[in-house]
Amino acid sequence: MRVDLLTKEYPPEVYGGAGVHAGELARELRRLVDLRVRCFGAPRTEPGVTAYPETVPGDAALGALGADVAIAADCAGADLVHSHTWYANGAGRLAQVVHGVPHVMTMHSLEPLRPWKAEQLGGGYALSSLLERTAIRYADAVVAVSAAMRADILDVYPGVDPEKVHVVHNGIDTAVQRPDPRTDALDRYGIDPHRPIALFVGRVTRQKGLELLLRAGFELDPDTQLVLACGRPDTPEIAAETAELVAALHRTRTGVVRIDGMLDPDPLRQLLTHATVFVCPSRYEPMGIVNLEAMACGTAVVATAVGGIPEVVADGDTGRLVPLDPADDKRTASELAAAVNALTADPARARALGAAGRRRAAALFGWDTAARRTVEVYQSARSSGGYRK
Repeated sequence: MRVDLLTKEYPPEVYGGAGVHAGELARELRRLVDLRVRCFGAPRTEPGVTAYPETVPGDAALGALGADVAIAADCAGADLVHSHTWYANGAGRLAQVVHGVPHVMTMHSLEPLRPWKAEQLGGGYALSSLLERTAIRYADAVVAVSAAMRADILDVYPGVDPEKVHVVHNGIDTAVQRPDPRTDALDRYGIDPHRPIALFVGRVTRQKGLELLLRAGFELDPDTQLVLACGRPDTPEIAAETAELVAALHRTRTGVVRIDGMLDPDPLRQLLTHATVFVCPSRYEPMGIVNLEAMACGTAVVATAVGGIPEVVADGDTGRLVPLDPADDKRTASELAAAVNALTADPARARALGAAGRRRAAALFGWDTAARRTVEVYQSARSSGGYRK
């Protein structure tokens, strides 16, 4: 069976969990199917991977749609197409119509549940929502990355047949994501390995809730270092708000370290390993691969109890879950601070939670399992016979 996997992000151009997912899943799927990867961006040298430029510079939505047209044309000969995120959903739907092949979608998030994206995309947010809405209406199968995500899909898109929505959790390769005792990355960024570390890794976007953690920073134990590995800001406004909060923290405490840009795997593993606690303050998170990465490195997690996070982080066993109060950011920030402070004050407890997290990641979240489940979804989509629309 030839499968064309369609995605905006693919290594080395990865800036979020969907890109990590696409790269890792593709590696395992190659053992099971004849896989072609079609992604956005610069040309790739990896065999079987073709990249397509976004055709309207400066307009993410229209540029994605232009790339989708070219991708769909090249899907001729595929037995099935599998798209990831709204950026590539248009390519999947077009290929489904033009070539008469089944279309499987993996939903990493839902546009209607991310209204803040209008800040980033402007009018393009309406187009991104249209592409997602149209594609899921006709998809032969839909993959949700968590049970919570499945429930959101059926709530937001009530016309979708529940029988077509399958849960396949994100995975983690614990042979690659593992504790790394080296400290050269900490030395490079001026992080003291002898002081407690609360670590954030993520994009500067409303979704990731970084501002909640920054507000919590004013209540953290003074000895705790707050290390912020920040990806690209969604908008200049969010960038400015974040910079202002970080500056305010610098005026009140020591040990605030901001690292801008995507980290390479080696320094990221070192930071995750040496963190006393990894903090995921997301407002919306269908699953959150980064929590699995922290767990695989043996680090306790403090996270908001949103979306699929409770399916990954076992409260009291591998970390602590904090309720998100959408109407009271101050309360959420204070609860995050209290959870972090409890673990930095009890490093033995934090280590025990981290060790349990690594065991849980290895036992339940392998990419090989995710790939086998995905192929089962492909088989169900092909047997449905309902794709010639």
